[in-house]
Order: sequence, then C-alpha cells, then structure tokens
Amino acid sequence: MTIKTRTLVKTALASALAASLSLPAQAAEPNTLTIVAQQATTWVKNFNPFNVVSGLHTTRHFMFEPLVVFNDMKGGTPHFRLATDYQYSDDLKSLTFTLRQGVKWSDGEAFNADDVVYSFNLLNQHQELDELAVWSKISKVEKLNDHQVKVSINQVDTNLIYDLVLVPIVPEHQWKNVEDPVSFTNAEPVGSGPFTEVERFTAQVYTQCRNPHYWDADNLGVDCLRMPQLANNDQVLAAAVAGQLDWFGSFIPDVDKIYVGANPDHHKYWYPPSGTVAFNINFESPNPNNRMAFQDVNFRRAFSMAMDRQAMVDVAGYGYPTVNEYPSGLGATFHSWNNPDVDAKYGQFNKFNLDEAKKLLDQSGYLDKDGDGFRDNPDGSPIEFSVLVPNGWTDWVNTVQIGVEGLQAMGINAKVSTPEAPVWTDKLKNGDFDAALQGYFAGANPHKYFETAFHSRNMGPVGNRFAANRFIDIDLDRLLDAFASTADDAKRRELLNQAQERVGANQTIIPVFNNPSWYQYNDARFVGWFNAENAQAKPQLHPDTPERLLHVLNLRPRS
Repeated sequence: MTIKTRTLVKTALASALAASLSLPAQAAEPNTLTIVAQQATTWVKNFNPFNVVSGLHTTRHFMFEPLVVFNDMKGGTPHFRLATDYQYSDDLKSLTFTLRQGVKWSDGEAFNADDVVYSFNLLNQHQELDELAVWSKISKVEKLNDHQVKVSINQVDTNLIYDLVLVPIVPEHQWKNVEDPVSFTNAEPVGSGPFTEVERFTAQVYTQCRNPHYWDADNLGVDCLRMPQLANNDQVLAAAVAGQLDWFGSFIPDVDKIYVGANPDHHKYWYPPSGTVAFNINFESPNPNNRMAFQDVNFRRAFSMAMDRQAMVDVAGYGYPTVNEYPSGLGATFHSWNNPDVDAKYGQFNKFNLDEAKKLLDQSGYLDKDGDGFRDNPDGSPIEFSVLVPNGWTDWVNTVQIGVEGLQAMGINAKVSTPEAPVWTDKLKNGDFDAALQGYFAGANPHKYFETAFHSRNMGPVGNRFAANRFIDIDLDRLLDAFASTADDAKRRELLNQAQERVGANQTIIPVFNNPSWYQYNDARFVGWFNAENAQAKPQLHPDTPERLLHVLNLRPRS
C-alpha cells in the first residue's frame, strides 16, 4: 500500500467519524422506513421511471411495479407481480404475458393490457428511453384481450424475458397526454407499486407513502419510504452510525468496528458476492491520440498489468471484494462456467506486474519522446487521459486512485476525475470519456454480463452504460446471440467458452475485482430483513435490483 493511498483512506474514515459525532439524532415516524437508494447533492422532483440518468431511484419497483421479478439468487425463480404468468410459443418466436386482474393505478383507474402495450410502444417511439434496446429484439407488442399481451420476437432469445420485465409499465391514461416523455419529470406520479404518494418533497428530504389502491396491500407492513439527501459515503456513514437509517448499501471501512460497533444489537450487514468491476478503455475515445493507444491490445494489456488488484481489494475495499484476474472478467461468481484455456493463454496479462508492463510498452514503441516524463505514442503524439469514477463512491474512488498510481508508475499520464454519478452514467452511455471504472450485472447465468458488457447492440446513447468500451466484435455478437437461441446446456457452455476466448484475447475490459453486494440495515424498528440466515433474494436497495420490492414486502414493524 502506498503512502498516498493510506492517507486517502484514513482521511475518508476520519471525516466520517467526525461527522457521526456531530450529527443530531432524528426521530423516525412510525412505520416509515428511512433508506438511502441514491446519493445526491440535492433532490430534484423527477419520478420518470424511464430516466436512468436523473430520475429518482425510488421510482422503479416502489412506484411502478414490474410485470415479474426474477430472483437471481434463486436461479431466476419468477415472482409474479403485475403479470401472473408468461408463456413462450412453440417456436419460441413470441411471448404472452397474462396480467393480474383487479389491479388499479394509484388514482383508481383500472390497470389492463392497454397500459402494457402503450409502455412498450413508448420505447419504440422514443428510443432514448429504451435503456436495454428491447426494440432491437422485438417486432410487435399487441393486446390479445384486456389481460393478455403478446410480444413478437425477431429471433429466438431465451434470455429476452429478463429484459422485457425491466421495462417500466406506466398508465396510458396519464402518459398519452405527455408532450415529451423523454424530458417529462412526472412530478405528480400515478403508479401501480406500493409507494406512490409523495407526501413531502424538499431539496433535503422526500417521502413516498402507501398507494391507496395497491393490490398487494395486505402484504405491506411499511407505510412510507423516507429518503434523506446525503451526498456521499461519509455522510451516509455518519447518519448510519447515529442510527438514523434503516436500509442502505454503502462502502463502510472496517464495518464491524465502525457501524456494527456503534450498536451491536441492531446494526447489521450482509455482503453476498455480486458482479464484476472493471476498468473500461474507450476504443472510440474522442481524443485521437488516446484512441491510437487504446486500440492497441499491447497498451491495454500493459494497463491491466499495472493494476494492483490485491491492494484495491485490501485497501480500497477493506477486504470485502474478491480479486478478479479472469481474462474474460467472468469472476468467481460464475467460476463454474470458466474456460481454463483462456486463463492459460491470457491470465498473465491480468496479474499485477509493473516490470512486465513496462517491457511490453517499451517493445511496442510507447516511449517518452519529448522528455516530459510520460510515455507517448509510437508516432510521438502525447497520451493523457482521466479515469472517471462517481463522486462520493469512496471505495471506487480509492480503487481508481490505486489504478492511476500504477499507470503513472509505468509512465502513463493518467489522473482521477470524479463527476457526479448521473454525469458519469451519461458520459459512459454517450462515449464522452477516455477511461472509467465500471460495474456489471451478475444475473441468473453469465449471459447477462456478457450481453450487456460486449454486445454491439448495447453501445451508444440508445444502449446502456455497461457497453461503454465500444469495442465491436461481430463474431462475439454471434456467439452471444446463439447462446440465447438454445436451451441446450452443453451447447451454451461451448458458446460461452468461445466468448471468453474473444474477450480475453482482446483484453476488451480490465477486470479488477468482484464487488460484494453492499447492504447494511438497522433492525431496531423493522424485522424481516434478508440476511445469511434469511437469504431469500439479493438484498441491495439499488435501482438495478428488482428484488428490493420482495424485500420491502417482507418487512414488518418490530412489535
């Protein structure tokens, strides 16, 4: 661990402790769950469920209920919500959802197939809203009757169901009058989920309370969700230590001492393994000099060998993550799918080795041509870039700092840049960056990780932030498409073996570790929390975890 890195971590810890000592206690309202689903410098009233950049993170699932929640921790077991069933046709070219009868929107209007058809068509009409590019995979969505909707599929995709159920379902009778659904902030929302009533909204705190017409009200033991404005991990930790938070998910240094130790009877955590975290290099960097370096596999391999993964885990992550040296980025979560031949051929490039990294750069012509102390491209043009990481994500910021130290140690002019999380997301989606730290999905099988990270259909503003590297490999696309076109396990394994080969050979990303599932809770006021003894589903509160709906429905006030 370098002195610079030690200082960075100790400073963050000291500021959190100082804040916790000065924070005043707050009394929680009865049956109000205080949560941190999002860190921000101020709240802006935006309940548009399609807006992943600036929309509030308590909108999906809590305000707009999904058709189905698939439980990744249980191998993709379906929990039916607005839908009660789904069926593929015999040729696997269409999928029919059966909708739950008797459901009402929060304004009392009946929910039916028209709402589902409208919501899907909205993505077709406004592709900026189509986060997972579902309309690249389907041709038509049609109403069969008031409680059945048929989705026609362009080509067989047995994993498509997992994306379809992530499409937010909104009320047609409200949204059909919206002039611009992309910029619409939905300040007076009408929803189907458990918490639709915005009873209080300020720049510092807002509260979502019970839907008066919620179809599953009998299973709801929480009356309101309360979201205090907290800008970074230090502020979250201060509020948590003071006992002001019920449910959150943040990096906490020395969690047993700092958080649990503040109230051993009620402060708890559970960190089941999660998805891969990796550095992305933008193959289409807006800077032509950087782009020249980034498109050279030897430069990417040297970048990877400059990453001290163990220090990132031990120092930045306090030992909570798991080192990921898999050339494919697959990680320990999916080790049973790993192709050992890929490890044998490319594993050396995913281990920390500064001496070999420098040799590789020397051999490839990346030398200091102008005497400024930094390496240049073989043609003499300078290489200089920033690595983006969201402000306030303490463990990730420290990870990037360690990575940048490694890059600088081998003569690369790199630095850390910490935009706000929405800006980071927007830059990744639009390709307006050079390098960034990125996190990926886990999923019920590895296909979701590979598909969202590497398939060319997901690259660009109408795609997602996960395919930010913009390395287009048509052969890899074909392998991933073929995986989703068969239910034959042996064939799927062979296809994934080939996909790992292509990702590893090209050093498409630079994996460093597998994140734990950041999840902490305070059971002083509510019981029913998911934990190692009650491992019902993924416990995170983040908006890419639909299982959080199952979690909140499992909570009850402590008697």
